[in-house]
Amino acid sequence: MSRLGKISNMTVRGIGPANAFLMLILITFWGSSFVVVKITFREGLTPVAVATFRFLIAGGLFLVAILFRRKRKRNYKLLVEKEDFATLLFLALSGVTFMFTAQYTGIQMAGAAIAAIFVCFLSPILIAVLSTAILKEHLSKKQCFGIGIAAIGTLAVVTGGTLDFQGNAEFFFGSLILLSTPVLWTAYSLVGKKTMEKYDPFLVVAYVTMLGGLCLTPFSLVENSLQLIFGLSLNSWLAILFLSVTCSLIGYYIWFYVMERAGAVVTSSFLFAEPLVTALFAMTLVGEEVASFTFIGGFLIFVGVYFVTKN
Repeated sequence: MSRLGKISNMTVRGIGPANAFLMLILITFWGSSFVVVKITFREGLTPVAVATFRFLIAGGLFLVAILFRRKRKRNYKLLVEKEDFATLLFLALSGVTFMFTAQYTGIQMAGAAIAAIFVCFLSPILIAVLSTAILKEHLSKKQCFGIGIAAIGTLAVVTGGTLDFQGNAEFFFGSLILLSTPVLWTAYSLVGKKTMEKYDPFLVVAYVTMLGGLCLTPFSLVENSLQLIFGLSLNSWLAILFLSVTCSLIGYYIWFYVMERAGAVVTSSFLFAEPLVTALFAMTLVGEEVASFTFIGGFLIFVGVYFVTKN
C-alpha cells in the first residue's frame, strides 16, 4: 500500500542489501494482510469487527512505543498542539476508520487482489492529480495519457470484462466500495503532509492509529460485534495480532527506518510489488480466483501510474 512520509523533502539514495531485505519483508507483511483479513471472515468476524480489533490493539502498542521513545529520548515531543488535533482526527477518520471499513468490506465482497490493486496503484495517481490541482500546475500529455490508461485498467478490473452485472452484483458493488479507498488515502496523504513535516511521522501515525481505533468502536457497538472479542478462536487471534503487531507497528517502523536511510522514492518503489504478493497469497491460501481481466487491468493501472508519477 502507498504510505505517507516526508516524501517531498527526501532524496534518492542507495538502498543497500539489508534495507532491501527489510522492504521485501515489509511488502510480504502488507501484501498478505489483505488475505489474512479474508481469513478472519471465515472465522465469523465482520469487516468492522476486524478493523476495530486491529486498530484498538495496534493503538495500544503504538502508545507503548512512543512512551518508550520518550523514556530513551527526554526531549522527544509526545503532545501535539491543540490546533492540530482536528487535523489528526480527520486523518484518523479518513486513513483508518472509514478507509479500512471500506477496504475490508470490499475484500469480503470483491476479493483481496482487487483491494490491493486499487489501494496501491490508484492512490499515487489521485495524489499526483490532486496535488497538481492544488498547486495550480498543468498535467503533461504523458500524465494525461497515464490517467487514461489507468482509467481503462480500472474499468477492466471492476467489470471483469463484461457489462452484465446481474450475475455478479456483489463483486461489482464490492469493487465500487473499494474505489473509495484510494480517495480516502489521498485525502489522508494530502492533508497529513504538513502534519508529518511538523511532527515526528511515527508519532503522527501513532495518534492516527489510536484515534482511528477509538472512532471504530461506536460502529462495532452498533452492529453488536465488539463482544466477539471475548470469543475469538486461536486462528482469529493470530490473524488480528498479525495485523496489529506485524502490519501496523513493525510494518511502520520498518517503513520509516528504511525511508530515513534510502529516501522516499526508492522505498516507495517497492510497494508496486504489493498487489502481486497479495494475488499470490490469495490464490494459494484462500483459493481466490483471480480473473485474467484483473491481471490485465492491474497491469494497465501500473502503466498509468508510471506515466503519471514519472519525473
